Amino acid sequence: MNKVFNYIRVSSKEQNEARQIEAMEKWNKDNNITNAIELIDKASGINTDRAQLQLMLKVVGEGDLVVIKSIDRLSRNYKEVMELWNTITNKGADIVVVDMPLLDTRQHKDLLGDFISNLILQVLSYVAQQETEFRKQRQAEGIAIAKAQGKHLGRPQAEYPSNWDEEYQEWKSGEQTAKVTMENLGLKRTTFYKLVKQYEQEQQG
Repeated sequence: MNKVFNYIRVSSKEQNEARQIEAMEKWNKDNNITNAIELIDKASGINTDRAQLQLMLKVVGEGDLVVIKSIDRLSRNYKEVMELWNTITNKGADIVVVDMPLLDTRQHKDLLGDFISNLILQVLSYVAQQETEFRKQRQAEGIAIAKAQGKHLGRPQAEYPSNWDEEYQEWKSGEQTAKVTMENLGLKRTTFYKLVKQYEQEQQG
């Protein structure tokens, strides 16, 4: 019998994986899946050094199915998303992304289907990279304009911790509390909310 893997990832041990588990259970029920293998990693999505992910990659094979709630559960590095996607599908397994039905390799097993899946993945990768670049560009442009207008810039803007983007998204999505997010970022309450305000203003930009 072919194997079905429900792969779940949260960024830290303090985070709650209940929402992903619930989504998987609903998907399994809707698709008459009773033999799903649940794999849960409590680790950052920045890289692929995750025990359950590596186990899955070793045992997944022809005719198997990997189910994830959203593409960033596989990885937050979109170059690695592409590599993981290709690794799994090259072994003859299929992938389903619950939150994005178009990303279902069981559908349209032809060149058009492959083209659509690859196009969506490429777009996601491009968008993720561009968001980071645009944020940096807006910051630089804002500083340049302020200097040109002779404005005093005052204290420099607080810098974001290296894991800011991932932890912020986990907090905004409700998958972890503000307290856990602050602890993961190593920030005090006032600094955290100052950065939140600063970040969201930049995004509106």
